[in-house]
Amino acid sequence: MTASLERAKTRLKETACTCVLRQGEQEFTDTRRGIAPLLDFLDGGMDMTGFCAADRVVGKAAAFLYVRLGVVAVYAPVMSRPAYDTLTAFGIAATYDTLTDSIINRAGDGGCPMEQAVWDITDPIEAEQALRRRLAELIDHKM
Repeated sequence: MTASLERAKTRLKETACTCVLRQGEQEFTDTRRGIAPLLDFLDGGMDMTGFCAADRVVGKAAAFLYVRLGVVAVYAPVMSRPAYDTLTAFGIAATYDTLTDSIINRAGDGGCPMEQAVWDITDPIEAEQALRRRLAELIDHKM
């Protein structure tokens, strides 16, 4: 495990951060749940090529966004099998504490809507578009 990934992992475990991206001394963190931080990093045009990431929960949706960000390694205490398969298919080192078949939604009564949105997708760009559509649908539904 690289020093950057180890430091990101430590920061994740010792703070309220939900995701930590680190390369050397450069670090970005966020405390929001879900894929919102990753979409914001993409929207901000941030170049995360070569960064390592530690994230509380990584499903296939987050995995595709990490591919789009260009990270080289991802650690999560909980990772879904589809996320692991996606990350490794794109050459990203993936480590976890618990590997699960899928990610459960926040209510605990079904699958994660973001992971479901990309379940049958294999292209990262197509996945990002599907995630943005699903997020917009969920926001419209709440209003």
